[in-house]
Amino acid sequence: MSLTPTRRRTAAAVLTAALLVPLAACSSNDDTKKDTAGSTASASASASAAPKANLTVLAAASLTDVFKTAGAAYEKSHPGTKLTFSFAGSQELVAQVSQGSPADVLVTADTKSMDKVKADTGTPTVIAKNRLVIATGKGNPFKVDELKDLADTKLKVVLAAPEVPAGKYSKKILDAQKITVKPVSQEPNVRAVLSKVELGEADAGLVYKTDAESAKDKVDAVEIPDAQNAVAQYPAATLKESKNSEAAAAFVAWLSSPEGQKILQDAGFQKP
Repeated sequence: MSLTPTRRRTAAAVLTAALLVPLAACSSNDDTKKDTAGSTASASASASAAPKANLTVLAAASLTDVFKTAGAAYEKSHPGTKLTFSFAGSQELVAQVSQGSPADVLVTADTKSMDKVKADTGTPTVIAKNRLVIATGKGNPFKVDELKDLADTKLKVVLAAPEVPAGKYSKKILDAQKITVKPVSQEPNVRAVLSKVELGEADAGLVYKTDAESAKDKVDAVEIPDAQNAVAQYPAATLKESKNSEAAAAFVAWLSSPEGQKILQDAGFQKP
């Protein structure tokens, strides 16, 4: 049976449509693959284009252990960023900033030290708090139980120097309790105080709770009641002369993030 012209056109249209369906599907699959590949390539390009920076962070000596942990975590989550820490007494760090030493971030153990270089920093953010304890030799051989025991002239007591935040806090709490202590030495930072006690060169010393915790296998910590204690605050700020201001600001912000705060608090620091 021969087809009329109309039926021939209808049959041709149906055949053409049938042939186009698989072609469209193939085309759609190819486009999807291209889009997926394009997205992957774009993501890779974005990752490789992420800003990279070598940041120098000037940090209080009492942050030595926790910042090493924090730095490793930050570098892992921020590929391309490398952190170099310089630890010292806050007064030394402030002197470095005042003298124009190249750095990106400053973290001190008190707000007064940070205030001295406010012309050189961005707005500081307090990232943690701390308290003092009495560090003694392991087993507390001299039975130091409270602050007034430090007045015993038979004890070799070491304190941080008066210009060091830990020294200022120590003087504040001793003066408030009217306790006179004659230290055998006054150290340039709180870690030096801890070291003297660890090595047995001192019988006792006033250090931060976190310092004693970092050396708990070598020293004991005698708690000081809150009513007789002082609260140390740790402000962090970017430095205006930083050549990596964006990356520096990101690190300072991260210190207040849940991840940064967990690391600080796991080390014994208190919430800001």
